[in-house]
Amino acid sequence: MKTAVFLLSALVISLSGVMAPGAVTAATIGQGATRKYAGVLIAVGHGIIEFPLMFFIILGFGAIIRSPAAQAAIGLIGGLFLLWMGSGMIREVVRRNMHAGTYRKSGPVLTGFLLSAGNPYFLLWWATVGLKLATDARHLGWTAFVLFTIIHWLCDLVWLGLLGFVSFGGSRVFRGRLKQVVMAVCGGALVLFGVRFIYSAGALWLATV
Repeated sequence: MKTAVFLLSALVISLSGVMAPGAVTAATIGQGATRKYAGVLIAVGHGIIEFPLMFFIILGFGAIIRSPAAQAAIGLIGGLFLLWMGSGMIREVVRRNMHAGTYRKSGPVLTGFLLSAGNPYFLLWWATVGLKLATDARHLGWTAFVLFTIIHWLCDLVWLGLLGFVSFGGSRVFRGRLKQVVMAVCGGALVLFGVRFIYSAGALWLATV
């Protein structure tokens, strides 16, 4: 009974984090406009970094990624990737060629991996809220911990998969200029997130000097 209550609470908390707008959301909508399963594949890339992270967190890795130096480095790298990806989407819209965009060279799986690994807010969530959930799950036993990891990732899979399908379906119905507007907005959002990441990284670095 205690395990069931915990898993239910973990599901709700996980969904609140997964559904929060962010760089992964923008990338999923942007790539979903041209790839039906982009959201599913981005969730796979996200899981490649997230599953090991869940185990490392309970082994003390959380203290490392909470340090200002680590946060600054993660933010800088992640911000640069977002700028590259977002600007590529915008350039693609300008060219009006949906098959030769720079941002697509990364692929959805790699996109999910890099956006997760380079997102200081994602890693900070795991070093705080996620750490509490993972620790509570481990105290209930390894079965509860494994179920928690699966449930949390399934939240990502369902939500990102749904976003990708909706984006792809919408792009099939609304072609032409509206499709380009969606791509441009998503690209602009990624650029803004990139600037925010880099700005936060710079502030953290200056605070440690």
